[in-house]
Amino acid sequence: MTDHRDDEEFYKRDRPAQPTLEEDRPRGGKAKAPAKYRGSWSMVAIIVVVVLLVVLGIALFP
Repeated sequence: MTDHRDDEEFYKRDRPAQPTLEEDRPRGGKAKAPAKYRGSWSMVAIIVVVVLLVVLGIALFP
């Protein structure tokens, strides 16, 4: 085995001189456009249908 003075020397030998990389998705700043939340009416409709089915099932089959 090769002797190394400490862990830092061991890990430095295979690393490039500039080990930091640029961020591919930089943080901060504002979004280009506000996110649109679509589907709220369809979600409400699905919930209403499910509630109606439950209520009708209870009413028709006591």
